[in-house]
Amino acid sequence: MTFIAKPRLHHPTLHTNKVGYTRRDYEGRISTLCAGCGHDSISAAIIQACWELDIKPHRVAKLSGIGCSSKTPDYFLGASHGFNTVHGRMPSVLTGANMANRDLLYLGISGDGDSASIGLGQFANAMRRGVRMAYIVENNGVYGLTKGQFSATADRGSKSKKGVVNSDSPVDLVGIALQLGATFVARSFSGDKAQLVPLIKGAMAHGGAAFIDVISPCVTFNNHGGSTKSYDYVRQHNEAVSRIDFITPGSEITAQYAPGEMVEVEQHDGSVLRLRKLHANYDPTDRHAAMNYMQSHAAQGEVVTGLLYIDPLATDLHTAMNTSTVPLNTMNAALLNPGVKALEKINAALR
Repeated sequence: MTFIAKPRLHHPTLHTNKVGYTRRDYEGRISTLCAGCGHDSISAAIIQACWELDIKPHRVAKLSGIGCSSKTPDYFLGASHGFNTVHGRMPSVLTGANMANRDLLYLGISGDGDSASIGLGQFANAMRRGVRMAYIVENNGVYGLTKGQFSATADRGSKSKKGVVNSDSPVDLVGIALQLGATFVARSFSGDKAQLVPLIKGAMAHGGAAFIDVISPCVTFNNHGGSTKSYDYVRQHNEAVSRIDFITPGSEITAQYAPGEMVEVEQHDGSVLRLRKLHANYDPTDRHAAMNYMQSHAAQGEVVTGLLYIDPLATDLHTAMNTSTVPLNTMNAALLNPGVKALEKINAALR
């Protein structure tokens, strides 16, 4: 396989963020995906989000599985840590890395086949355990690498490019994430960068398991009439629950919004996710209401996007297991293996 690298030269007038990086410093290799693929728009949103958050690239660990979506980490954050796992196994590998080094920011990139089919059990347990990460699914409803078969997220009644009608019920990853305890749950559209960038920023600053399902049309196999994952369908049926912006304390960010109620949710690190609600009766801190709202609009053929749920008091797996605040990968053998007496004491407590 041939990889095409971007030139490292930067124009001297490129704007830098607070940590001295230009936006180009967050890019990766040149994409080999189909022209117009929604996945490339998601990569651009991740680049923009990390640059605006002033994240040092080497503080990010990006992990993926198998599929078109799992190729995309090569196209952003080229100076970050990266690991491409086997099909469907990204969540468990990410969990292990997180347990060993809690100081990194973890970004899991997956697809509807990778997470909703072979990796469904892995996805469910990562959400259930509260692994601190930003988990992004690039959802196009088809298996693009194997020529466009329906994936597990394809809606019942949708048509393939060849005219075949899907008779299976879809796996709703957002519903599963809400039910199993994810503390930041959102859905977005690859064609809506204004919504997607602040959602990614909020997910990366969140203190627990953050999940974003991004509908990302496959321009080759799933962007035709009859598809519910096409650009036209999502634009025509999009029901946005919020206009959002992400605000970091101490830095002034201005934005223009239509009149409406303002909700501010403070994160563990002190940053604030500011929501401008379009619907006065929608509360993003009510998990059950979020599930009902999403399902009722799905029954009407509408795709609900925005921040669906957030827990302002989120915790993660390290808190639940009371792990060491010092990363395990920095400890020496004596600390990691305290000896026979310590083991005997533990065994005695279990009798």
